[in-house]
Amino acid sequence: MPLRIVVGLGNPGEEYRGTRHNAGFEILDRISARLRLAFGKPRWGRVPPAEVAADPAGGFLLLKPKTFMNLSGDAVAKACEVHGAGPGDLLVVCDDLNLPVGRLRLRAEGSAGGHHGLESVIGRLGTTGFARLRVGIGSVPGDAVPHVLGRSAPAERPAMEAAFERAADAARRWLDGTSVATLMNEVNRRPEGEAPPGGEA
Repeated sequence: MPLRIVVGLGNPGEEYRGTRHNAGFEILDRISARLRLAFGKPRWGRVPPAEVAADPAGGFLLLKPKTFMNLSGDAVAKACEVHGAGPGDLLVVCDDLNLPVGRLRLRAEGSAGGHHGLESVIGRLGTTGFARLRVGIGSVPGDAVPHVLGRSAPAERPAMEAAFERAADAARRWLDGTSVATLMNEVNRRPEGEAPPGGEA
């Protein structure tokens, strides 16, 4: 099986740690902790800046671009170039304003949906044909920036923690070779206890 890369999207810096927009970083931290892998500088150096945690056997790479969100594609493209990976070898993990808090949505390909990190990856790779796992952070009326760059409310945190664990599980299975199609059937279900759209039973 070719090398697979899980990319977590987020913004660098302590001021952004734990914000909704850094969901991708949080999920990669959970995966690396389970595998007892540490993040460090990639082989290509500091330009574009990134942190990686690599499988000692060479089967996969966990990648955190350390540019700001709208330049995430620079590090993703460089990782693909260095490691000979294609779009089909990628899983990009990020937040999503259009999903309820804690909901996951896995797709084999698709548009950016307004997410600037995904826009950057699509632009640098020249394709929408890579898998992406989105984590719902809920929507707000008006300007979304304070919401996206803020931290989850205490009432939301249990749902987000559960979503991060489920996302880490899914990403770990994908690294082991489970197909996106198989994982979609499980990941995209509504969590138990969540009401359907419109409050219907």
